Amino acid sequence: MNHDSYTDDYLTGILHSVKTIALTGASPNPARPSNGVMGYLLSRGYEVIPVNPGQAGKQIQGRTVYARLADIPVPIDMVDVFRAAEYLDGVVEEALALRPLPQIIWAQLGVRDDAAAAKAEAAGIKVVMNRCPAIEYPRLIA
Repeated sequence: MNHDSYTDDYLTGILHSVKTIALTGASPNPARPSNGVMGYLLSRGYEVIPVNPGQAGKQIQGRTVYARLADIPVPIDMVDVFRAAEYLDGVVEEALALRPLPQIIWAQLGVRDDAAAAKAEAAGIKVVMNRCPAIEYPRLIA
């Protein structure tokens, strides 16, 4: 897939199909973008599960934080990646080890790795990069 642009239908379909989101790189700091996006997604009815090894076992926005995707005890529809681009491949590898596989890997603004995206897509996972669901949701749905 060409990740330079996405159709509105593609993004809307993802936002409508997803219910459970693992947010990697979640921060307890309200000033951090990951914290604000997590709050926004929670306010829109998504189940958001924070992932951050340094915060594992603690709470962010009333949700238990997990160290790794594999530690999350429920199936994940989407992995929202708030990590630098060089970590995207590692997140994809973690996601590929999950059963069932997540449907979507969504990499936040400034996060792009075409090789990692191709690996996820080869396994049947849809990928969005360099976009934010908290920007796309109000533009397309709200």
